[in-house]
Amino acid sequence: MATNKNTKKVQEKPQVKHINLVKNDPYLEPYEAAIQGRHDHAVWKINQLTQNGKKSLTDFASGHFYYGLHKLSRGWVFREWAPNATDIYLVGDFNNWTEDERYRCKRIEGTGNWELKLKEKDLKHGQLYKMKVHWNGGEGERIPAWCRRVVQDDQTKIFSAQVWNPVQPYVWKKTNFKPKKSPLLIYECHIGMAQDAEKVGTYIEFKDNVLPRVAKAGYNAIQIMAIQEHPYYGSFGYHVSSFFAPSSRFGTPEELKALIDEAHRLGIAVIMDIVHSHAVKNEIEGLGNLAGDPNQYFYPGDRHEHPAWDSLCFDYGKDEVVHFLLSNCRYWLGEFHFDGFRFDGVTSMLYYSHGLGEAFGDYGDYFNGHEDDNAICYLTLANCLIHEENPNAITIAEEVSGMPGLAAKFEDGGFGFDYRMAMNIPDYWIKTIKELKDEDWKPSSIFWEVKNRRSDEKTISYCESHDQALVGDKTIIFRLIDADMYWHFKKGDENDVANRGIALHKMIRLVTASTINGGYLNFMGNEFGHPEWIDFPREGNGWSYKYARRQWNLVDNKELCYHWLGDFDREMLKVIKSERNFNRTKIQEIWHNDGDQILAFMRGDLVFVFNFSPTKSFTDYGFLVPTGSYEVVLNTDAKEFGGNGFADDSITHFTNFDPLYVKDHKEWLKLYIPARSAVVLKKN
Repeated sequence: MATNKNTKKVQEKPQVKHINLVKNDPYLEPYEAAIQGRHDHAVWKINQLTQNGKKSLTDFASGHFYYGLHKLSRGWVFREWAPNATDIYLVGDFNNWTEDERYRCKRIEGTGNWELKLKEKDLKHGQLYKMKVHWNGGEGERIPAWCRRVVQDDQTKIFSAQVWNPVQPYVWKKTNFKPKKSPLLIYECHIGMAQDAEKVGTYIEFKDNVLPRVAKAGYNAIQIMAIQEHPYYGSFGYHVSSFFAPSSRFGTPEELKALIDEAHRLGIAVIMDIVHSHAVKNEIEGLGNLAGDPNQYFYPGDRHEHPAWDSLCFDYGKDEVVHFLLSNCRYWLGEFHFDGFRFDGVTSMLYYSHGLGEAFGDYGDYFNGHEDDNAICYLTLANCLIHEENPNAITIAEEVSGMPGLAAKFEDGGFGFDYRMAMNIPDYWIKTIKELKDEDWKPSSIFWEVKNRRSDEKTISYCESHDQALVGDKTIIFRLIDADMYWHFKKGDENDVANRGIALHKMIRLVTASTINGGYLNFMGNEFGHPEWIDFPREGNGWSYKYARRQWNLVDNKELCYHWLGDFDREMLKVIKSERNFNRTKIQEIWHNDGDQILAFMRGDLVFVFNFSPTKSFTDYGFLVPTGSYEVVLNTDAKEFGGNGFADDSITHFTNFDPLYVKDHKEWLKLYIPARSAVVLKKN
């Protein structure tokens, strides 16, 4: 491991304040010792890695400055951690892929590190190379673990590292960007499938064609999948081979930087979907057997392989592995100016079982000895490092078990994530649409589910992400309309099935987005009801790109119904952003009646009213609200959003006096609420 001269001021890690995590939730009291133990473990590890505060975590997480291939003022230096190797050569098109003494690495005495220094003429930008590694009993070509550029040959499909030292390094235009977080509105996306054409899209095409759409739609963040290099395109980026290399199938590192720079110019934060939960099993391309030791980066024995993902599990108990992963976090923040990370597969990291087959029915299930303390410590350290490197950074945990404290502050006894994914919500919508008749949808159940979260943890709410759009699943629009989308999604040709789907698609999104306590996420295209599923090129579909793309032409065509949904999504986000500090406003229930299927609540000056009944419309339905006048700012039933336009939204609604509620400063707001519609009003 190594340090970097560009050190930052060392920040002392705060000690826990009587476990505020427990103070905020008395039901955690029986597990206070375990929570304290986790915190103490992280503090101990931080002290160990920072030499008791002599350095910072940022100093520790500097391996990317040391390892890998680097251009010096004179010549080159290459370093790799490979303790089991007996010999390492660099082979490439600069030496006919043969072992050449000039390109033979030397072991740094007393370490597992290898080093090679070369003259400037020995390597040139764009040349291909690998390591030829020898170990007792074997040898093989390997891509260096810390390399920053990997390319695949179009004909042979073989991956190689590539010397990358462009004459003109990228010059950042926007260097002082600060994400907007109140609320955080995330557009989840995938570079390769973001174009209309049946092909792999590029960073440049995304910058030029998709970013303007995201900005116009009102989102203030994008969450990009599949950035880290992965051998199989169809893995959706989740089987990573080269953790420091941005995927070259989408373009160059400079083009990725240009994309991020442009996003920042547009006021859009860029969150990276980072995979530290596992690694691809490939040996030549990945870390599976870098130098004859399959356990160099991964757990040995039964914990070596992930039973469900056909991948390898990192050994978070090794300082060298923690060094590798923490350096990876710092690298993407510093080199590419990412604004944070969505950590994939956190549940898999937390438990020896990877969470498979476990119910997690009560708090005891989170503290029964089956948790991986090493992984818990790593995740806590990662959050400390990321926020030390960039106090404005965003960290999100994709975690399904409900582990308490995941998005609580480190000093309060938590893991330190800023947000956790509200993964219960899409599951609830799927279950509701599949199993309940429309007349059985209960507003009380809906309201409880979209607000079901810990009071001291912020969440990212969403109706559906990429998970619900993959083959084997269905998006919300497809569950609601199915094949009728192909025949009845042209204006004038809608049938009852299409009209129902259009109405509920808007209502589901509105009730989910309007009850957030942190952020809202949408997967690209789902806002306008993108048809069909996502199916990446594979043998089973003839390696077709037909379903691995986004058909923007559908939402751009004003003769089709898709643009109604896209227009509504844009206006919905505009309304939410119109309320200052929306996240901090309390969700105040005004009324719910499961018999009428009516729900009403207030946030700040906004009143949200839902009628989930498929058949019953109501005239002069009354709600007690603060005295005053109210204007309609959004109506799912408006004609411009594909509704019937039954209500007159141009009129001002005045509250009606009631002597019983004078002291409460409340009066009756009487509304006409058509069946299967929702309306938002703003107090003047």
